[in-house]
Amino acid sequence: MLDYKLIEALAKVIQQGGFERAARVLCLTQSAVSQRVRQLEEACGQILLTRSSPPRPTVAGQALLKHYHQVSLLEEGLSLELQAESGAGPTSLAIGINADSLASWFLAAIRPLLRQPELLIDLRVDDQEQTHSYLRNGEVVGCISTEAKAMQGCRVEYLGRMDYRLLATAEFAARWFAEGLSLAAAEQAPAVIFNSRDRLHHQFLAQFLGAVPVNLPAHYIPAPGPFLQLIAEGCAYGMLPHWQGAELLATGRLTELLPGAILPVKLYWHCWNLASAPLQRFTRQLVSEAARLLTV
Repeated sequence: MLDYKLIEALAKVIQQGGFERAARVLCLTQSAVSQRVRQLEEACGQILLTRSSPPRPTVAGQALLKHYHQVSLLEEGLSLELQAESGAGPTSLAIGINADSLASWFLAAIRPLLRQPELLIDLRVDDQEQTHSYLRNGEVVGCISTEAKAMQGCRVEYLGRMDYRLLATAEFAARWFAEGLSLAAAEQAPAVIFNSRDRLHHQFLAQFLGAVPVNLPAHYIPAPGPFLQLIAEGCAYGMLPHWQGAELLATGRLTELLPGAILPVKLYWHCWNLASAPLQRFTRQLVSEAARLLTV
């Protein structure tokens, strides 16, 4: 039989990024939290987290955390159904999401839920190709991802797509791409990319130029606002979604480096396949509004 007080200590250490912060949340001493984690490891016969900064769960630790979060979500949903007037705290849903969705359509899609006191969201932001790993590791109950196939124990729903273009200022294009977009020019011109795991820029070049430069100079800016600013100020070129680049294109502040070339990115909602009322309500709201806000 699992001791959920011990697993809760493990979960809080990972969630809060350390034993000291976990102790404050649990209203325990740091040594008591450390002892609970050690007792859990002894009971399981395995190391469950790395003593790094911040601590990270091992494979065995990830399995325990996923189980703990699933049970907690089911219990919270049941509590809301049985004791609607009990004054129980709200349910918190950990969600993996890409920055462009967060900056554009996502909050508009779930705003009716955010106006209700019963639900809180805890967002983990990364590139749309990486958010799936949060779900696989049990860190979130659902994620927005480019992966179309559901993993075991999860369901998947198509949300819609976001269209991306490769943009720059006219002055930048004249300086670095005077003879048009080419592999040789891309090896010299400074690009801007969301982070080192973002492959959108590489996918565009591979699709429309047939290859990716061996040397691709790039700034890494993991925030949509500053990302756009770097392009709009003529410091770099990069991939922008339609919602962010359309007005600047229309006014002539930006230009397409390859006119008419669009890279569509299909987005999917993945979540645990649980009979959890809060998660099911969130899924229905997200999927129905995404169909209205995104390109189908």
